[in-house]
Amino acid sequence: MSAAGIALLGAVAGFTIFLGLPVGRLRADAPRLRALLNAAAIGILLFLLWDVLTHAWEPIDDALAKGAYAPAVRNGLVLALGLTAGLAGLVYFDRWIGRRRSRMVAATAVSAAAPVPATVPGAPATAGAAGPAETGTGWRSTGGQLALLIAVGIGLHNFAEGLAIGNSAAKGEIALAVLLIVGFGLHNGTEGFGIVAPMAASGTRPSWGYLGVLGLIGGAPTFLGTLVGQRFTSEPVSVAFLALAAGSILYVVIELLAVARRMAAKEITTWGILAGLAVGFITDAIVTAAGA
Repeated sequence: MSAAGIALLGAVAGFTIFLGLPVGRLRADAPRLRALLNAAAIGILLFLLWDVLTHAWEPIDDALAKGAYAPAVRNGLVLALGLTAGLAGLVYFDRWIGRRRSRMVAATAVSAAAPVPATVPGAPATAGAAGPAETGTGWRSTGGQLALLIAVGIGLHNFAEGLAIGNSAAKGEIALAVLLIVGFGLHNGTEGFGIVAPMAASGTRPSWGYLGVLGLIGGAPTFLGTLVGQRFTSEPVSVAFLALAAGSILYVVIELLAVARRMAAKEITTWGILAGLAVGFITDAIVTAAGA
C-alpha cells in the first residue's frame, strides 16, 4: 500500500470521532439524564487515561527490563514533564479564562447599569432586558470549554496513535498498520461522545459548526501523526504526546467529577462511570481480539 493510501486510512481512523459528536445536539432537559451523560464521559475518560499512561510507560518498562537505564530515565523524565505540563498547563489556562470571564461579566454589569439613550432606534426599555438565552453554542459556555479541553487531550492522544500507524507503515509492516487503523477508528468512535457529553450534561446545545471544530481538533491529529510517523520515528516524541494527553485528560476528569458532585446524584454517577469504563474496555477487547 502506498504512503498516500496509509495516510488516507489514517484520516478515516481519526474522523470516526465525528460519529459520536451528534449526541451533543440532543436536548437533555432531565437532570438525571444529564448526570448520566456526565458520568459516562468520566468513565470513558478514565479508561483513556489508563490506556494512554499504559502506552506511555511501555517503552520505559521495556528499557528497564533490558537493563537500558539511560533510555528509561530519558523517557521517564519526558513522561513526568509532559504529564505535569498537560495537567498544570490547563489549570493555569482555566484560571486565565476565569479571570477573563470575570472581567467581561463586570463590564456587562456596568453597561447594564447605564441608561439607554432614547434616540437609539429599537432600543429596549431597560438594558437589563432579557437577551439571548445562555445556551452557549461555543467555547464561551462552561460545557463548551470542557468539551474543547477534552478534544485537545484526545487530539494529543490521537497524534501519538497516528505516529504508531505511520511508524508501522514506514517499517513495511502494512498489515499491522491496517489493524491499528481499524482499532483506532473503532476507539475514536466512542471518543466523540466523551467530547460532547459535558455539553449535553449542562444543557448546552452546540452549533454544528462548533461540533465540526471539536471533531477536527480531536480527529485530525491522527491523520497528521500518520504523515509524520511515516517520515520520522522518535520514541521520546511519542511518549511526550501521550504524557501531554494524559495530563489534559486527568484535568478534565477532575473537572467533570466536580460537576458530578454538584449534581448530587451519586447512584446515577456510579452507574454512569461504570458504563463508560465498560464501553472503553469492551472496545479495547474487540480491538485486541482482532489482532491490533
